[in-house]
Amino acid sequence: MTGALIWLIAGILLIIAELLSGDLFLLMVGAGALFGAGSAALTGNPFIDVAVFAVASVGMLALVRPALKRRFLSGPDIKTNTDALIGARAVVVSTVDVESGRVKLAGDVWSARCMIDGEPIAPGTSVTVVEISGATAVVSAAL
Repeated sequence: MTGALIWLIAGILLIIAELLSGDLFLLMVGAGALFGAGSAALTGNPFIDVAVFAVASVGMLALVRPALKRRFLSGPDIKTNTDALIGARAVVVSTVDVESGRVKLAGDVWSARCMIDGEPIAPGTSVTVVEISGATAVVSAAL
């Protein structure tokens, strides 16, 4: 039973050490050690325990770790800051032309300019934000 306890302690320590590394390597090896602890509790043969540990660790490193890393690194595509404003609707507060103007965007008044040179956009008109250039919203007349 002492072999199982050693494997169990090693597995728990490796899993705790994973909290510091964050690379999922120690987690997989720690899980392999837990499998080794199970094998030690069932068989008591150290050669079988090491073989179970090796097969479980390599298998988890080869199969589970890449899938977990892909899952964690993909994450949701959440736009924040000015990226979240692109494509948003705004209302013209003061006439917008290619040089200046003001729009109400996301509850705030922003300086704005037209994307296309042409007729100025009158106050009260709904526009779409095409890009954010510094602190200026580049807008286009809403379709």
